[in-house]
Amino acid sequence: MRIMKFGGTSVGKPERMHQVKDLITRTNERKIVVLSALSGTTNALVGIGDALAEGNKDLAKERIDALHAHYLEFYKQLLETEAGQKKAEKIIKEHFEFLNIILKISFNEAINRDILAQGELLSTKLFYTLLEEKDIPAIFLPALEFMSIDENHEPELGKISDRLKSILKNYEKDAIFVTQGYICKNHRNEVDNLKRGGSDYTASLIGAAIKADVVEIWTDIDGMHNNDPRVVDKTRPIAQLSFDEAAELAYFGAKILHPASIWPAQNYNIPVKLLNTMQPEAAGTTITAEETGKGVKAIAAKDGIIAVKIKSSRMLLAYGFLRKVFEIFEKYKTPIDMITTSEVAVSVTIDDDSHLKDIIMELEKFGNTEVDYGQTIICVAGNMIAENTGMVKEVMDALVDFPLRMVSYGGSRNNVSILIDTKFKNEALQRLNDELFQW
Repeated sequence: MRIMKFGGTSVGKPERMHQVKDLITRTNERKIVVLSALSGTTNALVGIGDALAEGNKDLAKERIDALHAHYLEFYKQLLETEAGQKKAEKIIKEHFEFLNIILKISFNEAINRDILAQGELLSTKLFYTLLEEKDIPAIFLPALEFMSIDENHEPELGKISDRLKSILKNYEKDAIFVTQGYICKNHRNEVDNLKRGGSDYTASLIGAAIKADVVEIWTDIDGMHNNDPRVVDKTRPIAQLSFDEAAELAYFGAKILHPASIWPAQNYNIPVKLLNTMQPEAAGTTITAEETGKGVKAIAAKDGIIAVKIKSSRMLLAYGFLRKVFEIFEKYKTPIDMITTSEVAVSVTIDDDSHLKDIIMELEKFGNTEVDYGQTIICVAGNMIAENTGMVKEVMDALVDFPLRMVSYGGSRNNVSILIDTKFKNEALQRLNDELFQW
């Protein structure tokens, strides 16, 4: 069984959805096709929810109508037959009637999650209609029938596996199944989601749940590049990465892959391939347990970082001080990315300022607290970097002209992380690219 996930740009235009149809029918083996919402749809749905949360129903209505108009144009270009177009028109009508009904009722977070689910429901139903029009046998597999999370927002992999296997055994001869990424049910049996980028996570969870042969993530770029091609000249795709290397890069900013999507595949040793919908013959990137070569393979950058420094000559060396600091962040469910310590201070980085005011208030009981916004973590990743003599020197030499706020080295043998002011990010990435990758 192959899992094939297609992102929003891969289904965002009618012609691209036709490309996806061609890709999934190139071979006859059984496959589960996981689709994201059409590109731009989730942002539009977030905007609708935001307007409703602010009580601005006129703005919400305006945004619903604009999105509705887009879909009315989309289906006419997607489908050719009268029967196919009538079915698509009915699908679109049902979902936008739902969005318009929400304008008349009290808004809450559960309703907001229902709004956000509409994108994947629409894309999969329209795609399934296209397959029907082309007489391509397929089974519609609603994600809400098997994908679930617990009260801690963690996927219930055992239950997902049991439900999926029970459904799939009824269709042993059917080759193609179509399902939604991102959406799921929570422990209250309400519609929920796996957060932004969650379609990658869905694909990996499905792969783990049924012990798939491979999980393919299809996007608009030919694999994970050695640096950010949006800001750096002369990047190239990486042919092979280990799970650990890919996880470091995904977490620290490589946009092609959702960070959470590595561990399900890694736990069950299922290869993950990153492929390009627009260039399907390109080799892309293969991610497996195998570690190949030594040295730097790629660089990624994560923006929106906040550095917090607690300076306390009285408390730092006291027994249990660091534990007390970490407990404050844990209390407010705010993960820490990096940490460095000295005799009189400890610095940490976070990427979520939702509870920062409360966190600072509690930290100030221990000493003076400083907060730096507008920071970027640059992650230099590869195999056994920490054990590669001279590698850290090469990294530091490349960044000698930039003020470095923090450096984290040794926590993982697969990366060196540097905190830098975001205004230096692009130049620093280019300098690292020039110094570390010479071709």
